[in-house]
Amino acid sequence: MKNRRLLLLCVWLCIGSISLANNLQSKKSDSQRERICLNTGWRFQKNDPEGVTERLDYARLKPYLLPWANDFIKTGKKYDRPAGNPGSTHPYAKADFDDSSWRKLNLPHDWAIEGPFNIDYEGSTGKLPYWGIAWYRRSFDLEADDAEKRIYLDIDGAMSYSSVWCNGNYVGGWPYGYASYRLDLTPYVKAGKKNVLAIRLDNPDKSSRWYPGAGIYRNVWLVKTSSVHVAQWGTFVKNNKVSDKEAVMDMSVSLINHGKDKVKAVVVNDIYEADETGAPKGGIVASVSEKNVELRGKLPTELQFKFSVKSPKLWDIESPNRYVAVTRVNVSGKEIDSYHTIFGIRNAEFIPGKGFVLNGRVVPLKGICMHHDLGALGTAFNEVAAERQFRIMKEIGVNAIRTSHNPPAPEIVELCDRLGLLMQIESFDTWRRGKLKNDYCKLFDEWHEADMRSIVRHYRNHPAVIMWSIGNEMPDQMTADGIKIASDLTSFCHDEDPTRPTTFGSNRPKAFMKEIVNGVDIWGINYQIGQYGKFKEANPGKMFHGSETASAISSRGEYFFPVNRKRGESSRNFQQSSYDMVAVPWGCPPEAQFRTNENNPESFGEFVWTGFDYLGEPTPYNEDLTNILNFTDPKEQEKARKELETLGKIKTPSRSSYFGIVDLCGFPKDRYYCYKSYWRPEIPTLHILPHWNWPERVGEITPVHIYTSGDEVELFLNGKSQGKRKKENRYDRLIWEDVLYQPGELKAVAYKEGKKWAEQIMKTTGEAARIKMSPEKSVLKNDGYDLIYVRVDIQDKNGLTVPRSKNLLKFSVSGPVEIVATDNGDATSLKPFNTPEKEAYNGLCLVIVRALPGKTGDAVLKVDSSGLPAEQVNLKVISDTGN
Repeated sequence: MKNRRLLLLCVWLCIGSISLANNLQSKKSDSQRERICLNTGWRFQKNDPEGVTERLDYARLKPYLLPWANDFIKTGKKYDRPAGNPGSTHPYAKADFDDSSWRKLNLPHDWAIEGPFNIDYEGSTGKLPYWGIAWYRRSFDLEADDAEKRIYLDIDGAMSYSSVWCNGNYVGGWPYGYASYRLDLTPYVKAGKKNVLAIRLDNPDKSSRWYPGAGIYRNVWLVKTSSVHVAQWGTFVKNNKVSDKEAVMDMSVSLINHGKDKVKAVVVNDIYEADETGAPKGGIVASVSEKNVELRGKLPTELQFKFSVKSPKLWDIESPNRYVAVTRVNVSGKEIDSYHTIFGIRNAEFIPGKGFVLNGRVVPLKGICMHHDLGALGTAFNEVAAERQFRIMKEIGVNAIRTSHNPPAPEIVELCDRLGLLMQIESFDTWRRGKLKNDYCKLFDEWHEADMRSIVRHYRNHPAVIMWSIGNEMPDQMTADGIKIASDLTSFCHDEDPTRPTTFGSNRPKAFMKEIVNGVDIWGINYQIGQYGKFKEANPGKMFHGSETASAISSRGEYFFPVNRKRGESSRNFQQSSYDMVAVPWGCPPEAQFRTNENNPESFGEFVWTGFDYLGEPTPYNEDLTNILNFTDPKEQEKARKELETLGKIKTPSRSSYFGIVDLCGFPKDRYYCYKSYWRPEIPTLHILPHWNWPERVGEITPVHIYTSGDEVELFLNGKSQGKRKKENRYDRLIWEDVLYQPGELKAVAYKEGKKWAEQIMKTTGEAARIKMSPEKSVLKNDGYDLIYVRVDIQDKNGLTVPRSKNLLKFSVSGPVEIVATDNGDATSLKPFNTPEKEAYNGLCLVIVRALPGKTGDAVLKVDSSGLPAEQVNLKVISDTGN
């Protein structure tokens, strides 16, 4: 454990091992393998029925759950399933229970996002009711010829403590809400008949520091295979030697024979280029010598292969080329299984003194941390929404994602592969010592090996993934126990995947002096920009990065005066000033982190906290307050005074974070342009702040700040020059401290190397006079998952967005579409997301529209607002096949 630097020098390949059925539809090949989406047609009910006496809590079910971890346990204790059928007396678990009165819905589903918000709930988890028990039930049919097949249920994520019954029989489950897992239904299903699934979730309170969501919030699949097949996540391809001329690859294939008798099989692998969906395209680019193998009954068998690809097309952040290996298993001359492994070939190295090197060039990580919610959609996964988030981030130069603080949905990793985004996949937010009474600490002792190994085995093949994070800010990082835990988790990762380094996000400077630094391959420093030098001195040659940085806080479109760096004077009405001068006590503004990075080239990059605002953790408003000065309106101050006298506290309305570079809707905050200017210096960027609508400040000092990728800017107010400002450093913002406000026009002209680079004009607007709706696209697929995001601006008669407008907007639709959610980016809004009306927040609002499944035709989205002309946009719904 003392030194793993040899690992960091290795050149490795990352592979993406996913089924080609990830487009949410069944794909059936000539083999017996099928993967069928089970997202539709579920029945849902909150709580257990009254009068049920049989306990179904985790303590009761744990002996039946733990055996499902056995496939991922190599060093710890394995478990035998006890006799019995827990839940056999529970009506909701029975196959013949009449659930027709239950709510009908489709997955993925987050029951808590529907609200209602409750100001009395904790802000840290979004003021939404995510805790409690819920049941999901669904039937499915099997064909008669399925009798000889293995039938599996794959659940990509269920929050949390999930348990599954099939035809009234308790199958098992998995407690960690972020885990993707598989259950073998074969002993419980009936071929040629209807089968019934019942799934119970038991989401505890005080289990998360952010909004975790609730429900079966990721995709669910039914998988059919022959009795002899490639095991779950059973392929692994890695580099042997890669050059521009040839890539020599090693590949392992794990097979399982569920029969009692030995079986002779022939295994063949063919390599193709992959199209954007991961499907093979063109002819075979490499073939692997077939292998004859005798498979023993009830035991796995692992085979090793080698192949080479001539003139390989490398996976890169600019050109994310991929290949697909098709593994075929033949018995008695007949193909009985076909398994697809998508991968990308590339050289990647972590080299002390250089940093992260991809395909021979140094690539500093311009990363962001992301929680797993999708804003107004909650945690119910939607690939369209997730891709939108990533594309917004790529616009400012983001090239890396940290999945804070848990493993992601499988489609997130696939998206990063496809979009050319690097990934640090994180496993846990706690180890043995918890941060909350019901967090992962309750599961750690018995589940940490299985959870860690399953994460790595699941995603070790994706070209996007470059690091495994074994944890974030663990309370036990300073203890002898924590040092051993880090060593154990790293050894699990290396055993499953010897090609990638481990890391850990540490928030304790004293941990730098502890042996835990050598418990991971790469150290992660959360914040603590003043400690980089001390870390280097204490750990010469040890590679490190900013695993969590900045934590600047702001509310889009809010500006408070006087402008200064004092946190207490940069907030009003539970909002944070967008002058971007402050951060939380442990953080820093972006420019301070940029300066630290430049002064410490040994750090190979950063992950900013956070890319998007997220539900929960509304720092600095996590707790109820006792200070009425948070309010500026005299009426609100008086209301707060009475509340303080009655309750001894002021209830805090904030339900989402202020950390994001963009708000919960994806609308850019001013900081967006700070990062874009620095991370994409080749793009002409110029951004003026604040807006220029300050009728109450005529003649008063109103500082103007500018972010630009240029190196010099001249500012004009109503045609009069306010002077030029020139950067001393590339990360500098330019500031005019003494501008006296007058309505009219601000104009900024940026120069780079003496030549005009960019220009922006900001005008004082008139009153709100119209509404403009701007859909990000106009055509919807009717698959039930495609979405259209529509930006709504409140504008004056000249088409300028009125920056302080808060008009109430009422949305309606006609045709084969529905409104899924509305939002405005206001962290204090407690109006449910699923309502068709919302106030604009500082001139903007968002509405999300989905097509009705199976319907096609023309549709209209309309918006009304008192005193403004109605506005509408035309949309078109087409079939999923494109017709």
